[in-house]
Amino acid sequence: MIRLADCGAVGRLCAELNRDKPKIEILVSRGTCGTSRGADRLVEAVQTALNKAGTNGNVRLRVTGCLGYCDIEPIVIVRPAGFFYPQPKPDDAAEIVQQGLLGKSVPRLFMEDPNTGKPIETVSDVPFYKHQNRVIFGANFDLDPTSIDDFVRIGGYQALAKVLSEMTPEKVIDEVTRSGLRGRGGAGFPTGVKWASCRKAKGQLKYVVCNADEGDPGAYANRGLLEGNPHSVIEGMAIGAWAVGASQGYVYVRTEYPLAVELMSRAVQEARAAGLLGKNILGSGFAFDIHINRGGGAFVCGESTALMASIEGHVGEPRAKHIHTVESGLWQAPTTLNNVETWANIPHIINRGAQWFTQIGTGDVTGNPWGGSKGTKIFSLVGKVNHTGLVEVPMGITLRKVIFDIGGGIKNGKKFKGVQTGGPSGGVLSEKHLDLPIDYDELVEAGSMMGSGGMIVMDEDNCMVDFARFFLSFLEDESCGKCTPCREGVVQMRQILTDICQGKAKEGDIELLHDLAEVVSESSLCQLGATAPNPVLTTLAYFKDEYDAHVRDHKCPAGVCKALTTYRIDWEACTGCGVCFKNCPSDAIRGEKKQPHEIQVDRCTKCGVCYDSCKFNAVRRN
Repeated sequence: MIRLADCGAVGRLCAELNRDKPKIEILVSRGTCGTSRGADRLVEAVQTALNKAGTNGNVRLRVTGCLGYCDIEPIVIVRPAGFFYPQPKPDDAAEIVQQGLLGKSVPRLFMEDPNTGKPIETVSDVPFYKHQNRVIFGANFDLDPTSIDDFVRIGGYQALAKVLSEMTPEKVIDEVTRSGLRGRGGAGFPTGVKWASCRKAKGQLKYVVCNADEGDPGAYANRGLLEGNPHSVIEGMAIGAWAVGASQGYVYVRTEYPLAVELMSRAVQEARAAGLLGKNILGSGFAFDIHINRGGGAFVCGESTALMASIEGHVGEPRAKHIHTVESGLWQAPTTLNNVETWANIPHIINRGAQWFTQIGTGDVTGNPWGGSKGTKIFSLVGKVNHTGLVEVPMGITLRKVIFDIGGGIKNGKKFKGVQTGGPSGGVLSEKHLDLPIDYDELVEAGSMMGSGGMIVMDEDNCMVDFARFFLSFLEDESCGKCTPCREGVVQMRQILTDICQGKAKEGDIELLHDLAEVVSESSLCQLGATAPNPVLTTLAYFKDEYDAHVRDHKCPAGVCKALTTYRIDWEACTGCGVCFKNCPSDAIRGEKKQPHEIQVDRCTKCGVCYDSCKFNAVRRN
């Protein structure tokens, strides 16, 4: 285990590790997504093949975290050629290794370009990666997350060494402020302003906290960073602690992320052993250590004051912020809280400078820490899109570019309908927003938010009323119940939405729903309640016709709400192929072979199997 005694030792070790770099590297991704698809067996097979080949140290197997393209994990990449193999089987490992040692590829394992039909040979040619700017997440390609040596080899901890040897805390805060970095957890508060307030706050003991309680359904960017590059977060927190005057730090990570907890805990131990955490870090006299705290899975604990209450051992409930946490936070001491992605940005800003960071993103930050949205943002692109995964893009990129250029457009040739950004408390944006630049201010103005980076894409088969009902149900379950507007208001909104979906709504319910949403938004104690109406308000604003169809016409245009959906077979279009008859689980379809069929309404469960399986568009809804 390495031990770094002074700031200069970091650079010397980096140079030494790069001198001993192997000629060939075989990367196998092993994040949560890869592990669920057999990455462990693939790693074993590659290692066995390397052992048989007898490579004499010229080849290295590097087991990485998630590489972002979650659709096709686990991934194998052979460097320096960059041969890219999506989801190879363990039986393919021997051939990959054998050919890789000769500088050759295995063409049968290449993926096919969806636009040209030609094989994609190298990682640089993969369309999913081409339009990204992987400032933070790109290091996952170069790291074994269990190896501190790998992190130091690519320049890790040099920013910390620079800070401790060359910069005052005030200079660090000034650099972060001038960069325009805003918190990546959702609110977008200027990081430098927060740090400056905490440094000025009175108190001998101060804390820094990493919020890794990523509770949004469909969001997992923080998990990807913790599993792939945990030392970047540790380095960022250590720099932040030096800047604000903190001696202790906490990483609050949800217990549903067992691999992230394991790798983060290991990285903290490695950093301690190397002299990068603990007393007298790098011989500078600076003392700082990090503790891992596992959250219980409560969505409300993503809120800063509820999170801190949970760390203290109390029920995770928010409190009114008459006094900011930078003045009185964890155990009433001044506390700086940022999320995983924010901390991971800090070393890059210190190493490359604020000016470099301001060249990425939108707006002018000169003299205004609130101006624009600088840097990149990682999004969890999921839903009805061809290519799902973690995408890192510059602020200001349009939704269209993310969904269609990176995500490959909508599955099965369906029509795009909407996209939710910002998780359960975010808003649903429509087709008219596809050219909207993605940044904090533009999303808020449209009624949505950045959140922790969730991006759920929907097609014509999604019902927006049901979509809003689903997320209100989630928020109802996750509300801590401390304040009346959230505790009671969210329940009432969900009930109205349920009535609309079940055909029980009456005239005036839509107007009541809108009024109730505004009251909850304006009067709730914390941001969970204040933003809970966003799915309702945005679907009402951009998909009002669907609400009207449910209430006035008693129809669900998307065919999702069973109480408002009926199926019938168009006799002129039906060929009598019998596919719907064979697939119907309730035996509700009758008809002779090669003759038009008929659905028996009294037996139909409205499951939609007939609609999905018919190749002749003969099954009609409503």
